[in-house]
Amino acid sequence: MFAIVNIKGSQYKVEENQKVYVPKLRDEKGSKVSFDKVIMFSPDDNTYEVGNPFLDRKIEATVLDHVKDEKVIVFKKKRRKGFKVKKGHRQQYSQISIDKIL
Repeated sequence: MFAIVNIKGSQYKVEENQKVYVPKLRDEKGSKVSFDKVIMFSPDDNTYEVGNPFLDRKIEATVLDHVKDEKVIVFKKKRRKGFKVKKGHRQQYSQISIDKIL
């Protein structure tokens, strides 16, 4: 059983008892969250339900942790001008555990 759900503008294929990294949520660690923008649901590998645009199903999940991705270096340079800028960026994610697909 799996579902494709829209979480903060990105689509994720989720199954029960799966851990997924999604863009950072405002909810605290240990809190329960639900997502209602289910695009597709499959109870087995042979049958599918596709929404137009969404189905009347919900995904229940638990927020496990808030983490940061690895640092990405942004380096800008203009030749012969003496201009150099080096910056780093770490994207923030939330790790969630899918509890139920209703």
